[in-house]
Amino acid sequence: MNKHKNTPAVGIVQWFHIGEKEKVKRTITDLQELGVTQLRTGISWADLFSPEGKEWYDWLLPTLASHFELLPCFTYTPPSLGIESKISSPPRNLKDYADTMDLLITEYGEYFEYIELWNEPNNKSEWDYTLDMAWQKFAEMVGNAAYWAKQRGKKTVLGGMSPIDPSWLSLMGDYKLLQHIDVVGIHGFPDVFDFSFEGWMENIKRVQEMLNYHKCEAKIWITECGFSTWQKNELKQAEEFAKLLHLPLDRVYWYSLYDLEPEKNTMDGFHLDEREYSFGIKNLNGSPKLLHSLWLEYGLKAIPDKVDALKPLALDDSPEEKPVLITGGAGFVGTNMADYLLSQDIPVIIFDNLSRKGVLKNLSWLKAKWKNRVQITIADIRNPYEVEKAVQKVSHIYHFAAQVAVTTSVTDPEEDFEVNLKGTLNILNAMRKMENPPSLLYTSTNKVYGNLAELRLSENSSNYTPSNIAYKDGIDEDQPLSFHSPYGCSKGAADQYVSDYARIYNLKAVVFRMSCIYGPHQCGSEDQGWVANFLIRVLNDETINIYGNGKQVRDILYVEDLVQAMELARKNIDHFSGEAFNIGGGADNAVSLLEVLEIIAEAHGQQPHTSYGDWRPGDQYYYVSDFGKFQQATKWQPQISYKRGIKKLYQWLRQESPAENVRPLKALKA
Repeated sequence: MNKHKNTPAVGIVQWFHIGEKEKVKRTITDLQELGVTQLRTGISWADLFSPEGKEWYDWLLPTLASHFELLPCFTYTPPSLGIESKISSPPRNLKDYADTMDLLITEYGEYFEYIELWNEPNNKSEWDYTLDMAWQKFAEMVGNAAYWAKQRGKKTVLGGMSPIDPSWLSLMGDYKLLQHIDVVGIHGFPDVFDFSFEGWMENIKRVQEMLNYHKCEAKIWITECGFSTWQKNELKQAEEFAKLLHLPLDRVYWYSLYDLEPEKNTMDGFHLDEREYSFGIKNLNGSPKLLHSLWLEYGLKAIPDKVDALKPLALDDSPEEKPVLITGGAGFVGTNMADYLLSQDIPVIIFDNLSRKGVLKNLSWLKAKWKNRVQITIADIRNPYEVEKAVQKVSHIYHFAAQVAVTTSVTDPEEDFEVNLKGTLNILNAMRKMENPPSLLYTSTNKVYGNLAELRLSENSSNYTPSNIAYKDGIDEDQPLSFHSPYGCSKGAADQYVSDYARIYNLKAVVFRMSCIYGPHQCGSEDQGWVANFLIRVLNDETINIYGNGKQVRDILYVEDLVQAMELARKNIDHFSGEAFNIGGGADNAVSLLEVLEIIAEAHGQQPHTSYGDWRPGDQYYYVSDFGKFQQATKWQPQISYKRGIKKLYQWLRQESPAENVRPLKALKA
């Protein structure tokens, strides 16, 4: 077996179609961000044989080789040369493969040391062995190519077996192919395609025994392995990856960086197997999956420990007090809610797929503070089976998990729908199956009221104010619903489903239509969490981008006040189940973007850098919550003014991310 003391060199498998230059450039950037230096990619014999193929590889190979150590996999028969007209066919003239490889080395040999000869030769989709029943043609074809590659100074990799089959490898030994091989590749996809997978060590052992039997000194590499998240199980993907980092191998390659584009065919056809489309560590929209987030935030070698820390703890099947479930529990509001509940000795289950920026840090903070009292389920709200398991264990649900940005909903409305509406339905359906279901608080949004274009507004020097005195206290629940933007549609539809399920199925459920919430543990962005985003940018000496003129008004609510409102709703849910409440800072905490900038300037000691752009779809010029309905029901009132709240968040952010050359904090009057 290979001598090994350290973590294997970990590469990525990413193949490219002719013309995908932008994808190549994005791949280079994304892999460099992770510190990846090894890349396995395909050189298609069929593409190379085409008129545009040579031009493509003339650009692709030097471009990739300038950033990575390349392992090219030379595979796929030109259909015109095959026994049958398909890329998995043996060629009619077996020598053509070695001849083309010789030309390949002449043209591009400076860009690689190793060359992999074919891909998954014992997989019928990749090499149609019904046209070569005993693999004699394959052994002759690859044997000739391997011999000549070594004559040309290259090292050879036998295309990775999938499934891992020592008997097939022994057959290649009998054909004397192995004497020309430097590395034997193996492929594995545990719990995706390989359901009887016996573990990497057992498979490596069997392959090594067969190599020893044939007196072959070739190394063993995993040239492709991966886990598909088609069922939204991102923790399992990270777990499978972590297992590779302790193997006694020199090199492993993970498939892949990106999910497969839905318009593309796989070797087995068009969407005949949905597993094929979700192997990436990044989603198609560029957002990271859990594995990518762990890798980027903590580094490769830390992944096994971080994955172990995320595994759920065993729960008492019959606890004295059932826990509270917080979906999106590692997010901003979820972290603050979990912290409060745990401080009151109320057990908590955090349910989160950890897909958003900053949530790993929030979760680490909760675990450091509350140790094993924090129960964690790393799962996706779109997975109905995981949702049902979690819902059955709890007394109450705070449903915060969501796609939260209007801009993202415009670019990817399907994702927005799946998360916000389908995810909520998964919870509701799990509840209605139970004899004694938990209660539910769903966080909706002020965007369900649309852009409020019918409001007559006065434009002042620094803000908008309503001309109609009827809106002096803000927008109440009698305001007609008017969903603008896909985000407004998905959240609004879920809002209505919650209220209707409460009536039809007699569930205890309430809706909070929330305005702008801010406070500690918020990783604000331009799309969501604008108060925190402004402060973070100021502390980092970055420009604040304003969309519109900055006079738009929001009532902002400090998260501590929101937590108290939510707890009042939970404790009194029997009295107003099925109701929707507008929740925000109210008229006393209504402030424009320009006015917030002035408060930040006062605190920071200098004016922020700003730039202005066009209004965005669905933007409201004015929104202030009239929370009178909830106040009348519970006597709730915000306790932290917006000036005091901004000061508290500024102080917290300074402590969390000290910035150089930040001026001393000035006092703000409440």
